[in-house]
Amino acid sequence: MNRLSSLLSPVNINQWKLRNRVVMAPLTRGFAMDQDGTVTEEMVAYYERRARYGVGLIITEGINPSLAGKGTFNIPGLYTAKQTNSWKRVTEAVHGHGATIIAQLWHVGRLAHSDLIGHPPLAPSAIQAEGRVHKLHKPYEMPTPMSTSDIHEVIASYRLAARNAMQAGFDGVEIHAAHGYLIDQFINERTNVRIDAYGGDVSGRLRFLREVVEAVKEEVHVDRISVRISEKKDDDPTYAWRDKAGMISSYLDLLRELNITVLHPSTEEFTEIWAKKQNLYQIIRRQWEGTIIGVGHLDADTAEAAIREGIVDLAAFGRPFIANPDLVQRWSESRPLVDYNPVEHLPLLL
Repeated sequence: MNRLSSLLSPVNINQWKLRNRVVMAPLTRGFAMDQDGTVTEEMVAYYERRARYGVGLIITEGINPSLAGKGTFNIPGLYTAKQTNSWKRVTEAVHGHGATIIAQLWHVGRLAHSDLIGHPPLAPSAIQAEGRVHKLHKPYEMPTPMSTSDIHEVIASYRLAARNAMQAGFDGVEIHAAHGYLIDQFINERTNVRIDAYGGDVSGRLRFLREVVEAVKEEVHVDRISVRISEKKDDDPTYAWRDKAGMISSYLDLLRELNITVLHPSTEEFTEIWAKKQNLYQIIRRQWEGTIIGVGHLDADTAEAAIREGIVDLAAFGRPFIANPDLVQRWSESRPLVDYNPVEHLPLLL
């Protein structure tokens, strides 16, 4: 028996019939046409190659639901007919090799820049991010606090992007509510100081996520929706969760109420904290009966152990897929992997 028999075994997750439990993690590549956010032939080849070699589920790179959500150059969109049609080439290629693919919807909020979107970035509150815009190398700007009308407009953009994802042939969508981007900015106590219905207590700060999910559900069956959340490090000054356990419970209560069954928690180092038996996935599993996609510098053996122990149901890999398009085939044949080298592999698309 292959030592990775659980990881490489087929599984049905709601309406997805996956040939194995290996997930290609969302990886921001920045190879779309910058002027219109359409997919290039190189992107088609990139996704097709991973599908050809046996991946079960692909979560795309972050896709903008509107121009206002763009955080750097060459990011694809799903808000025009031209963008939607361009993604059809990807989904057809991936399906042609028996893999499943979902579109990750990604709005960066205050991490956008007027040079990219034509106006100051939008955010829950007028709190400027530290650091510089990726590739633009300019400091982040002071964002414009979103009016209720702005909020409703952005929610509508998620609805449209979800509709376009289905028209483009995707098997579902993932809502990116993690890593300090727009949805996370509403949830975070440091970036949301609103006093209206979208701020204040936990339920208020989660309201934007609630309404985004409700909008997406109008276009995509709930069984085909994943939500990505991230862990806040205790020593990270960017975030404030005064009650970490309570915040996680509030997340899960909301998603359960919305009938979401697929959760994609993100932690930077799954393997380093594995031995402590108190990692994010174990905390969530004690409260969550649905599907969990594990990610965070996993290797095959750690993923296999987590699946066998029932802590995660699927395992996502990022850097190994950059260096090894044939990752699943290598594991199936017990062949060694090519080590990821950022200098060598990061610029490469194929």
